[in-house]
Amino acid sequence: MQMIAEVNMASRTFQISFAGLVTKFSRLSIPQTSPVIISHHCARCVHTQSSPLLFHATSQLWGAPMKKKKKVDPAVLMQRETKRKKKIERQMKRLEKFGRRLKPVDEIDGDPKILSQIRLRRRPPAVLTFEEGERRALLQKQWSRSKLHQHTEEAATLSSLLITQDRALDELKFESEELYNMAIQLDEMLIGTQMKGPTATPPIKGYFAKDGEYIDTTKTYD
Repeated sequence: MQMIAEVNMASRTFQISFAGLVTKFSRLSIPQTSPVIISHHCARCVHTQSSPLLFHATSQLWGAPMKKKKKVDPAVLMQRETKRKKKIERQMKRLEKFGRRLKPVDEIDGDPKILSQIRLRRRPPAVLTFEEGERRALLQKQWSRSKLHQHTEEAATLSSLLITQDRALDELKFESEELYNMAIQLDEMLIGTQMKGPTATPPIKGYFAKDGEYIDTTKTYD
């Protein structure tokens, strides 16, 4: 009996000390949502938080610490500003002196190598005799008269064709208004006309023309 009494006394002492510890730790909870219920036989703590241990996560802080600004000497800043102003002034003077530079055109500027040889390539004017000059002048006059005669004949032929066409349309309009309206409509098939004339060299039968390879040497300007 004495041994059983000692065991009960020890168990009660452990329960009281455990209850005291729970009470002390429960005061650290923020906030304390429920009281601690202590009895002689057990200690129980009831929580209503989602986490029974009451761990709270703080908000995320992603901001990096601000960098310390470097102190710049005012003399260095003044020197930089002076350089920038001088650069702008040089550009303005260059524009006033040369003006706006356009993109070079090879067909107009020409090849510098050929331009350097222009004195060697220049031919002196041919000296013609009196008979040769008279012959060329007579030939030029004959050519002019021939082309004038050709132009006069073509203009007369075209004029007669237009007069005949107008007369035929007037007669058609007198006979039938519907046929006249159809006759004056545009012929869209004339656009698809294909004409094949003589070539410089005779075609080769069964020859397939390939595109081939080439290197684009076109100059580009930014």
